[in-house]
Amino acid sequence: MSPHTPTLPRGVGVSLKALHYRDALAGPRGPAFFEIHAENFLHPGGPAHRWLEAIRRDHRLSIHGVGLSLGGNAPPAREALAERAVLLRRYEPDVFSEHLAWSSFGGEYFNDLLPIACTPESLARVVAHVGAVQDALGRRILIENPATYLRAGDTIPEPEFIASLVRASDCGLLLDLNNVVVSAINHRFDPLRYLEALPLDAVGEVHLAGHAMREDSTGQTICIDSHDGPVQAPTWALYRALLERTGPLPTLIEWDSNLPDYATLLAEADRAAH
Repeated sequence: MSPHTPTLPRGVGVSLKALHYRDALAGPRGPAFFEIHAENFLHPGGPAHRWLEAIRRDHRLSIHGVGLSLGGNAPPAREALAERAVLLRRYEPDVFSEHLAWSSFGGEYFNDLLPIACTPESLARVVAHVGAVQDALGRRILIENPATYLRAGDTIPEPEFIASLVRASDCGLLLDLNNVVVSAINHRFDPLRYLEALPLDAVGEVHLAGHAMREDSTGQTICIDSHDGPVQAPTWALYRALLERTGPLPTLIEWDSNLPDYATLLAEADRAAH
């Protein structure tokens, strides 16, 4: 594996969506970096690539994957890894990240990030899969902690599982604080204790996003990792607690649906920066 390690600037970036391409290119100021989803750029050409090529000339870039199914039974497909290797060579991002989740089984892809049981068997499998990705891409990658709505079969606490994964595979951590808050609400645990059990020295990027409260069919309240609005108070509080322990970290405002105008997105980034 290459010794390449995350080098994002210690500032605040934003998710780059097609709605904001023109503003991102023409604006008088930009965020510290932009982040894109790899799966939106695996095709070889077209308007999206023309915009990204222009934006990349003047801006730092993080690429975030959602489709490698690192927690699945099967290792990531060689074709999928080759596609991402081409994308990374083309844009030379500072960071590539993926999820601690699974999304495919038996050759069928599910459009969701599904939870894994935290067990020694699944840990060994994920370590092997992360190693295969890092070898194929020639770089250290970041793994994102999940947002979960149910737990079943765990024999290792999730923060301990993540710490063991980081140590065994020499990967980094993409710490999604909204995911911590969502899981803490759904499973009724203390998000600060969860945070303190993580390997914070391995954090290469932080995600901040919005969530939504809903009722399920039984009338129970559930927290949804919706990414469709501003960051809420519990996530801001956890972010302050994190920075008290680590100092400034590269941070992303993750806003994926019900998109605001570009000025509103930058204002949210400014709040994080302050």
